[in-house]
Amino acid sequence: MIRKFHPLFLLVLFVSAIAPPALAAPRPIPVKVVVVAMFEQGEDTGDAPGELQYWVERDHLDRVYPLAAGYHAVRMNGRGEMVALTGQGTAHAASTIMALGLDPRFDLRHAYWLIAGIAGGSPERISLGSAAWARWVVDGDLGYEIDAREIPQDWSTGYLPLRKARPFEPPAAPLDGQVYALNAGLAEWAFHLTKDTPLADSDKLKQIRAEFDGAAAQRPPLVTMGDEISSSTYWHGKLFDAWAAEWVNYFTGGQGQFFTTAMEDTGTLLSLKGLAGAGRVDWNRILVLRTVSNFDQQPRGMSAADSLARQRIGTYSAYLPSLEAAYTVGHTVVDELLTHWPKYANATIGAQ
Repeated sequence: MIRKFHPLFLLVLFVSAIAPPALAAPRPIPVKVVVVAMFEQGEDTGDAPGELQYWVERDHLDRVYPLAAGYHAVRMNGRGEMVALTGQGTAHAASTIMALGLDPRFDLRHAYWLIAGIAGGSPERISLGSAAWARWVVDGDLGYEIDAREIPQDWSTGYLPLRKARPFEPPAAPLDGQVYALNAGLAEWAFHLTKDTPLADSDKLKQIRAEFDGAAAQRPPLVTMGDEISSSTYWHGKLFDAWAAEWVNYFTGGQGQFFTTAMEDTGTLLSLKGLAGAGRVDWNRILVLRTVSNFDQQPRGMSAADSLARQRIGTYSAYLPSLEAAYTVGHTVVDELLTHWPKYANATIGAQ
């Protein structure tokens, strides 16, 4: 018996036969290293540099991927290296890193993250142009504050931990996102890899250092290990330096030591922590490197207010040396990871 088919059925059958197969979704781009910079003064290349420019120019990060939900496009090269620019402050950093981490174009599950930027430094612990690898990053924004003119006489500061009645009231009870313990083994590995990296000194830096008191103020630039306080409030002065040292000690149970002060890193780390919980990044593969562009307080014989008036991006006393140090020290780690990727792809240094 000859079966008859409806003409419409035959048309559908014919179109199905000649139609191309559905295009498969593109595979996500595997990323090996993400360098996180925070600010740029102008264009990505060819003008006065910020934290981004040396990475773009020297590592040939010429593949540009717009990041509509983030602050700035990300850039890559053919080696699997990416650089992301967050924008200044914790809010910009948190939103940009979350936008990147959720972007389906990129596979970040095995990526190492290097936060590399400039910072203020305590002359008690670190010198101008130096670089510090952090084990701890502590938030400096969450808290209560009383105007300085109303601080009780027996208080060392008017800035209090949330839910406490006095400064540094024990026991410390950090909120979620207030203290970040990084992979100490990875930080120590990065330090030992870079500790002998020569960092440029100059007569200008020596002259500026001579104006400051402090146990480390007179040392030439070096690579060290030291922890960071992160806040969107740009504070300045000897009394705030003393507060920051105690704040880091308080919230880390005496394990952290304040070296540098920066703005964005608790925002970046908050997003990375959430992304790690979602299986999109590896929390144990995060490094924080901050280099000292300026001291966090006034020089000898100057008021904190007059000193603060001189603190502007691009005019910091060690601005260009600190940018150079961030790239030089950070690139040593990036190049090691990329050159020997099979060694580091599946085994994380220091992971417990």
